[in-house]
Amino acid sequence: MPTEHLWAPWRLGYLLDKPEPPDLSHLHWLDKADQGCFLCRAAVDPDLHDTLTVWRSAELVVVLNRYPYNNGHLLIAPRRHVAGLPDLTPAEQQATLPLLTRLTQVLEQQLRCGGTNIGLNLGAVAGAGVPGHLHWHIVPRWAGDQNFMPVTAGVQVLPQSLDALWELLTQALAE
Repeated sequence: MPTEHLWAPWRLGYLLDKPEPPDLSHLHWLDKADQGCFLCRAAVDPDLHDTLTVWRSAELVVVLNRYPYNNGHLLIAPRRHVAGLPDLTPAEQQATLPLLTRLTQVLEQQLRCGGTNIGLNLGAVAGAGVPGHLHWHIVPRWAGDQNFMPVTAGVQVLPQSLDALWELLTQALAE
């Protein structure tokens, strides 16, 4: 089987050690926030574009996944740094399902996807990449795309830049 190469320079940051984080002491962190957690930062940083935050409420934050499985891959998290479902407040629980519903509708309308995977990995052994901050994955799907994770020897092509996607979704969610 021939080998295919896809130029994806944005993934280099995922493969290499991360540079020193910027000084974020000016932010008004939430109580018990982990200042090294990108979701905690997205919950409070006014620079929505830099954190790829497409939507935020009193309870929840929605960010683009910097290393998406598919175009439009979103992460939905409580603004508070909590690890498990029992840690959610009733307000966070009540806000989550309507937001997941709205986001699937926006993705279908804006990206014309044919379906959506919604997943939640609880704990490191279950695959949670950020085990201390609970978050749901919403992954848009199209007929003929690859499975939920890229398959062996497959090629994944994301047809839209994160910047263009951020613009599209922040506008759609503001309506």
